[in-house]
Amino acid sequence: MTAALAAPSPAGGAKTRINDFSIQVATVNGSGSQTANTVLLRAIFQMGVFVSGKNLFPSNIAGLPTWFTIRASAQGYVARKASNEMLILMNPETAKEDIAKADPGALVIYDEPLQLDKLRGDLAYIPVPFQKLVTASCPEPKLHKLVKNMIYVGVASRLLGIDMEEVKKAIAKQLKGKAKAIELNQTACVAGYDWAMENLEDQDHIKVVRDNKTQGLIIVDGNEACALGALFAGVTVVGWYPITPASSLVETFIEYAEEYRKDPKTGKSTVAIVQMEDELASAGVVLSAGWAGARSMTSTAGPGISLMSEFIGLGYYVEAPGVFFNVARTGPSTGLPTRTQQSDVELCAKCSHGDTLHINLFPGTMEECFQFSYDAFDLAEKFQTPIFVVTDLDLGMQNWASKPFAYPAKPYDRGKVLNQQQLADMKDWGRYKDVDGDGICYRSLPGTPGGKGAYLTRGSGHNAYAQYSEKPEDYVEVMDRLKRKYETAKAFVPGPVFRNQGSDKGVLAFGSSDPAVIEAQDILLAQGLKTDYLRLRALPFTAEVDTYVKEKQVVYVVEQNRDGQLANLFRETYPEHATKFKSVLHYDGHAIDAKSIVDQITAFEQK
Repeated sequence: MTAALAAPSPAGGAKTRINDFSIQVATVNGSGSQTANTVLLRAIFQMGVFVSGKNLFPSNIAGLPTWFTIRASAQGYVARKASNEMLILMNPETAKEDIAKADPGALVIYDEPLQLDKLRGDLAYIPVPFQKLVTASCPEPKLHKLVKNMIYVGVASRLLGIDMEEVKKAIAKQLKGKAKAIELNQTACVAGYDWAMENLEDQDHIKVVRDNKTQGLIIVDGNEACALGALFAGVTVVGWYPITPASSLVETFIEYAEEYRKDPKTGKSTVAIVQMEDELASAGVVLSAGWAGARSMTSTAGPGISLMSEFIGLGYYVEAPGVFFNVARTGPSTGLPTRTQQSDVELCAKCSHGDTLHINLFPGTMEECFQFSYDAFDLAEKFQTPIFVVTDLDLGMQNWASKPFAYPAKPYDRGKVLNQQQLADMKDWGRYKDVDGDGICYRSLPGTPGGKGAYLTRGSGHNAYAQYSEKPEDYVEVMDRLKRKYETAKAFVPGPVFRNQGSDKGVLAFGSSDPAVIEAQDILLAQGLKTDYLRLRALPFTAEVDTYVKEKQVVYVVEQNRDGQLANLFRETYPEHATKFKSVLHYDGHAIDAKSIVDQITAFEQK
């Protein structure tokens, strides 16, 4: 053992943190660090420990700083943690700043030439000769840059107590089918592990101890889960235009369609996937295909929704179905394309000019990303309207542990679609007549035999028979019916999820804020403050939401945007309770953490 390289134990006799820590890895984008970081995360997961990963990456292709955070939690918390117990510093450009921000007592693994150990005296420094180790373990110099990162996986694994066999399995899974790459990376990882064993004393600051908390779980991201949901929902038309952070949703769908959506006789694809010239054209494909009877979709982010808004308004007014996935990012304008935010709430709620009210689904877990994607197509056809499935970069692109998805048990709901016989029997059919009083009209599909399937639809004024009209009473009738249809949707969209502690103080959030709110709720309870938490899962607000709002003395609305957009919708919907809603906001582009929520709610309570 080399005493000079020993990793100190925690100061003041503090207890070892077992399966409860956060690691931040600072590297350069394009260096292959994503593979190494995912291997480290998966190895901890395979040890049976709850773990989550957050990749903070730049919007260029290569060369700028990137940070990857891995959180292990024995309690099952998966939100971003505000503090880190271990730093792995591989980027000379950010190393000094990373050291300055480090929490006292943190373990710091760093590239030896950086000489960081003189910057602060309250950290446990572990200099590692990465270049020497990679040169000895990898015979191909051109691969050193990529393989070098596996050295720190080996060093960290030894320090944390991660079984090297689990690391090797994680490498094999990550690089499946690439035998040479697997061998090179495993060799480099073992080199780092062996060096740490020979040169570092054991540390008892943070440790991984084998558990069984992840048995039966999978690791998946929200974009993949949504793509699978759409595949199971029977999508046959995709019109899209690439944009971060939504591109991988359609890209994953394409991969699955290549395998599972081929005609067994001809081998040809049974799905039309068209990359259009822009987002507006993509929306046109989705809605025209929906009008013709296809199940259609697109995937985009806030800037794309802005460009699509004219077509989305057309879809709302002429009542054409289609599903729009919005994987939200930081705005306005180009904003921070690779940072997360929930800043499209109002945009999606009322997208387009004029009076519009859209059904929105807000998944908060990987299972819901799958299920809500499946359900969105039923809702689009049932209500004959554009449906938004709203996630964000954190939910869509980061690694999440999840239960495997349940195979859909219910058949597709195509809504009020008239067949040949029904059209033939109908004496007085109007495309926009509200026959049942629920605001949902009967529709026909072009191509239905008998000659009565086709109809002309228009974005200009029309009456109940789809005839052009500028009569005020016709316009009012259509607009009132559309609002009535939106009200009907309250009984069909997913209701909220509750986590109650028996309090008249409420906390309300949606989507990717959920993990941080759960953790914050537990922290507040430990401090003596009980709260009742409602996780919103859809617009319009359901009857359960109505009751919750009326019963609470105060409602803290947690969301990741500057202007409190969801709180604004609540104040608009419940004006008599407007003063109850207090905004708890987070909008710096990082995923929200529990401490931010606790601090803001505590400040409100102390006023």
